[in-house]
Amino acid sequence: MTAKKEMRQAAEADVDALQAGLTRFLSEQWDDAVTVQSLQLSSAGARRLNVLFDAVRGDVHQSLVLTAIPNANIMIQPIVDEAETIRCAHRAGLDVPDVLFVSENTDYVGGPFFISTRMDGETVPRKVLRLVAAQGHGAAIAERLGQNFARLHAINAAHMPTHIQWRESVGPAEFSLLALEEQIKLQLQPAPVFNLAMRWLEDHLPSVGVGKALPICLIHADMRSGNLVISEDGLVAILDWEGSRAGDPMTDLAWPCLRTWRFGADAQEVGGFAERSALIRGYEAAGGTFDAQRFHWWKVCSTLRWGLGLAGQARTHLDGSMPNIVMAASGRRVAELEYDLLGLIKP
Repeated sequence: MTAKKEMRQAAEADVDALQAGLTRFLSEQWDDAVTVQSLQLSSAGARRLNVLFDAVRGDVHQSLVLTAIPNANIMIQPIVDEAETIRCAHRAGLDVPDVLFVSENTDYVGGPFFISTRMDGETVPRKVLRLVAAQGHGAAIAERLGQNFARLHAINAAHMPTHIQWRESVGPAEFSLLALEEQIKLQLQPAPVFNLAMRWLEDHLPSVGVGKALPICLIHADMRSGNLVISEDGLVAILDWEGSRAGDPMTDLAWPCLRTWRFGADAQEVGGFAERSALIRGYEAAGGTFDAQRFHWWKVCSTLRWGLGLAGQARTHLDGSMPNIVMAASGRRVAELEYDLLGLIKP
């Protein structure tokens, strides 16, 4: 038997197991006979498993999505916490799927998971850029994204998910620097650009004036191209809430503006499809307050964080904790983030 045929048979066995597990789980939840069909593995990187499928109960037909964490060693936060955050965002009027079920039982699909409604559109960044170029609605998408940010950041502390609280003795900026220092120590080779960026961040800590406290709210922390569902009608949904936490709202606005998320369309700061002004316009129209100084600080901090994150992913492949070609390939992009950092902190 050829290696290619073995791989195909293994993939087919995985799909069969997923279908059987989903059928059993949904039949139990709905206390009814359920047929699961049309399973399709969606693009989800190395960390998560996303499966599109249809669930049929008599005359009721639902298009759903399974989001599962097959490797508990790389789970950022418990799946039940992520599901709770998505439900909170849904109540606040954000463009997110409706989470129907969540389970930490690994017997059904091989890991903890939740099942949500399917919101159809494109997520692959380069396909998104082609779609936006054809439709010409990049600015409208950025405005809608800004509105979603404002709604998220406006959620009252009393209505936040129970696991989202700021419990540190220092502010988000200082706390981020402490975390980055620990990551720099883990580098497998000298990192002079990362060290230079750290010094710049320390020298330019954000402030809002005497007697005023920096704002802290619920943030998504990874709302950018690849985690956005885009259709011909515009922004459909915001995915991947596993990194959501309490933090400075400018963290969220800076993240989708990193050059790494423009995928070659560098002239358009927001995801390669819109100018920053459209994002700010939507944010302020929905009640948000934009701070340019804090925005730039978090843009530098986020660029450094992602550069260290890529280096860390490569390290997990090299040390065997997460052997995966996607993780291995991350290492080759570290130099790109170093180049971006030099451009952001130059005098």
